Amino acid sequence: MTDLTINGVKHTHNGDAAMPLLWFIRDEVGMTGTKFGCGVAQCGACTVHLDGQPIRSCVTPVSVAAGKNITTIEGVASDKVGAAVQASWRKLDVVQCGYCQSGQIMSAVALLAKNKAPSDSDIDSAMGGNVCRCATYVRIRAAIHDAATALA
Repeated sequence: MTDLTINGVKHTHNGDAAMPLLWFIRDEVGMTGTKFGCGVAQCGACTVHLDGQPIRSCVTPVSVAAGKNITTIEGVASDKVGAAVQASWRKLDVVQCGYCQSGQIMSAVALLAKNKAPSDSDIDSAMGGNVCRCATYVRIRAAIHDAATALA
């Protein structure tokens, strides 16, 4: 039995503790905003926060998340940085197909939580592990700058 806290709500996992966190979040808790992309931590579509740090939930076992706070795209707006990032995403119409965007937003929130005024280089470095097949990178960068300005 593994106790997990997702977006402030406690959940219990009674299955294999080696199961990827992504499957617990999506299949057992029913939060489908976090996406499966590559399954090998290369695309970032499955990004969630574990005690505020972005992780790839497709390769993180449930056991690693026990006793820690997990934040998903469904809960990120409860934080002022998350709300600002999501507002900027909407304002600048960042999304095309949208599949990768929950992971993109989670990485952007983690960046702005640590760096209030990131440079283009800082953004490129922090977002480098998140792949967008629609190539919305220019709008993603603009939205991160917009959110940083809104939070200043």
